[in-house]
Amino acid sequence: MDVHLPRTLEEALEVKARRPEALPIAGGTDVMVELNFDRHRPEAIMDVSRLPELRRWHREDGSLFLGSGVTYTRIMRELPDFVPLAQASRTVGSPQIRNRATVGGNLGTASPAGDALPVLAVYDAEIVLASAARGERSMPWNQFHVGVKKTALAPDELILGARWKVARGPGSFSKIGTRNAMVISVAGLCLVVDEDERRVRVALGSVAPTILRAPEAEGFAAGAMGESGSWDDPRAELSPGTVAEFSERVAAAARPIDDVRGTAAYRGHACRVLAVRALSWALQDRRS
Repeated sequence: MDVHLPRTLEEALEVKARRPEALPIAGGTDVMVELNFDRHRPEAIMDVSRLPELRRWHREDGSLFLGSGVTYTRIMRELPDFVPLAQASRTVGSPQIRNRATVGGNLGTASPAGDALPVLAVYDAEIVLASAARGERSMPWNQFHVGVKKTALAPDELILGARWKVARGPGSFSKIGTRNAMVISVAGLCLVVDEDERRVRVALGSVAPTILRAPEAEGFAAGAMGESGSWDDPRAELSPGTVAEFSERVAAAARPIDDVRGTAAYRGHACRVLAVRALSWALQDRRS
């Protein structure tokens, strides 16, 4: 196995152009599991953890760019204002894992259980890619992930990061697993209330081959907030029946299966529970 150690993004893209089969590795928290269990033996690997271009985040014209090499520990420490993202980061593995694992790893692995992915979906993030031959390009998150552990990444491309417009309003990320820590998600949900656009956004993880949005539930919640006057007066409450109907619509968007972590029925129930909690938390945050 050849090991490449580029020091700049330009060098890394040149390696990818020459050796498109080279597997990028940053934190290695997914890649090394595959190698250790002999599930994957690439002809070459490329360590991208040294690339300063991937380890940066910055704000730009009302948007935020998050480099693919930023670790979850740094997100928790440096981006606490992005509450759903910080909450999702906190659920990733152990402190040792969070010190190594990166958002780019979640994007590249493309598992529907990736904790950061529902957050990027709710943010309507675009994924930024680059190659030596074609330069940079961006695509919406839902076009990048095309199936279980499948992406639209070209063989000669690297993931630079994700970019999204910063929304004003409360939000949260929560998930259910078989225990409270160091667990793969059985079901995950991210919800954000966009005050400026008067929208409610919901994304689901671990309940379909890819991350899903729940557009019918989103429209229902936004409409209910309009009818109750909640958009103009955060003290206005939604009825328990309205919140319950929202949760049913969220669960209806899921396409769960039975597997070793849980049944489809349990995942549907989990979506309802998470939806009620997330919307209730957001409404409470607006009131306070």
